[in-house]
Amino acid sequence: MLLRRVAIYGGTFDPVHNGHLEVARRVLELFELDEVIFVPACVPPHKRNANITSAFHRFAMLALATEMDQRLLVSTIELDAPAQPYAVETVERMRNALDPETELFFLMGADSWLEISSWHEWHRLLELCHFIVVTRPGFDLRKVDHSKMPTPIVDVLGRERRQLTTMHDRTEEPHILLTDAAMVDISATKIRAAAQSDDSAALKTMVPPRVADYIEKYGLYKN
Repeated sequence: MLLRRVAIYGGTFDPVHNGHLEVARRVLELFELDEVIFVPACVPPHKRNANITSAFHRFAMLALATEMDQRLLVSTIELDAPAQPYAVETVERMRNALDPETELFFLMGADSWLEISSWHEWHRLLELCHFIVVTRPGFDLRKVDHSKMPTPIVDVLGRERRQLTTMHDRTEEPHILLTDAAMVDISATKIRAAAQSDDSAALKTMVPPRVADYIEKYGLYKN
């Protein structure tokens, strides 16, 4: 009997917004997970030249956004190890830290999934745990060529929790699960633009109220 079903949700979260939270909560319900662990990246390898908000502020906003939901956690596993920035390293360390009987998932958006073949040791990464790929509005994951994926694809697009039975046994190899569990069209670029123009009303429609207050208090995204 499995003790827990846990998903790792990585990203820059600059800032965390309502779309991230909706994805996490919908995936929790659909796949009957016990926890989603947000893992803010220190400096993502593919964004080393980008102007990213400090890890301190990004972690603080995540803490504020998730503090009222015990199923949503935040880990500093990548912030504490800037010399190990790759997802494959994070998953291995997380796997070692969790109970061996925990079933581990890696949660990601369709945009990241399209770039998966450029990730460090991506074939090995896909063999370490199950993947949940969440599509976005106007994007059809079924049109993506998955023929070269090293692990099986399970299409649960359009399905509700009541339509899903046990999708795989504990002894089976990892699967890639395609879902449209949450279809929220919010971008960090729009949030930063609202903060820069002091559009408080727009900001509060895209991020949790306490995150909006934090952004305004510390003048984030002004430059």
